[in-house]
Amino acid sequence: MTRISDILIEWYAREGRDLPWRRTRDPYRIWLSEVILQQTRVAQGLAYYERFTSRYPDVASLAAASEDEVLKLWQGLGYYSRARNLLAAAREVVARFDGFPRTLDDVRSLRGVGDYTAAAICSIAYDTPCAVVDGNVYRVLSRLFDLDLPIDSTPGRRAFAELALRELDPARPGLHNQAIMDFGAIQCTPVSPRCEACPLSERCLALASGTVAERPVKQGRTRVRDRWFHYLHITSGDRTLLRRREGGDIWQGLYEFPLVETASAADFAEVAGAPLVAELLGDAPWHLLRSTPLPVHRLSHQCLHACVYRIDTPTLTPAAAAIAVRSSELGDYAVPRLLERYLMSGPIG
Repeated sequence: MTRISDILIEWYAREGRDLPWRRTRDPYRIWLSEVILQQTRVAQGLAYYERFTSRYPDVASLAAASEDEVLKLWQGLGYYSRARNLLAAAREVVARFDGFPRTLDDVRSLRGVGDYTAAAICSIAYDTPCAVVDGNVYRVLSRLFDLDLPIDSTPGRRAFAELALRELDPARPGLHNQAIMDFGAIQCTPVSPRCEACPLSERCLALASGTVAERPVKQGRTRVRDRWFHYLHITSGDRTLLRRREGGDIWQGLYEFPLVETASAADFAEVAGAPLVAELLGDAPWHLLRSTPLPVHRLSHQCLHACVYRIDTPTLTPAAAAIAVRSSELGDYAVPRLLERYLMSGPIG
């Protein structure tokens, strides 16, 4: 009987997507594509991949970049820890290895590289016989074998990893891994999979039992947390106050207007009483020009309700780690996506 892997690879030769990182065995470029495509659609990630490879054609040039440069180039992709890890890992490669590491363990040791990314890099670049397991692979295997093990449980992850390795073609691991990932993205899709034109339909146990829509199984979802952000867009003449986000919260290393966060919805009268407002504005006169509620911004496990308060004052006294920058230069700073949209929506004044 023809192996599942052979059928997948044959399908991939006909239907697989022609993408720039598929035309190379360069581990740096494969790694870069995998990091960019985490939590990102291919159509969006493609432009970022091309910008990064143009600006940083090899790992040494990326390692020499500043964090601000990398975050600015990454702006709009979200999950900014990926960009910080990318830069840290590039510096690790330059410091620890003679070229990009070649073994699975060495690649896995890099900052931000997990089992999936290490397997993708090593199988595609070096033909290491290791199987990738991502969302597409979970879906394809859970349907083919009609498995109801939750993919977000320890036993489920272990079982799927073993199954993925069992079905791998050890002679063509990179080709197999790219084939099964594309198969999940194009053929065996989450909604309305193309079962009627599937080359594996006769082997699909979920199709035979009518459980395609129920696979894969997840045991539960993380509760979404609501947060209320009140941004102080403070200007004086051609200067605007910005702060760099620090700590372990979202958007670390990005710039934003000074922020007051409240535990629930609040109006400006409540926000104006926050210590940060007094620290930034002091005794100087100031005027609230307008309030701009922003569209709800959804992250994986957070729902951000944000409003920007446009405040003008005759003098700026930067405090609370704020810096005064020329309003015309705001575009030089990497900012969160919701503020980027605000800045692009109209004039600053």
